Amino acid sequence: QVQLVESGGGLVQPGGSLRLSCVASGSIFSSSTMGWYRQAPGKQRELVAAITSGGSINYVDSFTISRDNAKNTVYLQMNSLKPEDTAVYYCNARLNGKYAYEYWGQGTQVTVSS
Repeated sequence: QVQLVESGGGLVQPGGSLRLSCVASGSIFSSSTMGWYRQAPGKQRELVAAITSGGSINYVDSFTISRDNAKNTVYLQMNSLKPEDTAVYYCNARLNGKYAYEYWGQGTQVTVSS
């Protein structure tokens, strides 16, 4: 059974930084496209950044995504945070094609407020 466990969320002042981590159990990590999504109150879940198994990166926002296959971990470095970045941040693992799958973490709250 695959589990994605996020950590690193919390309360930060505007202009501050946070680094989110997501550890994946099981053997899927190295094959998966890993992504970070976020969902603010009253809004739809949206993609923040994604990184493929080969290291190609798709940014929607200005944050930095990276992965460490040896640690089954994907990171999201968030700098210059703004109040509008407040949301629950979710880790996602997926594989398209014949053996497609998709898994979600439970989410970690990020609150940007003074």
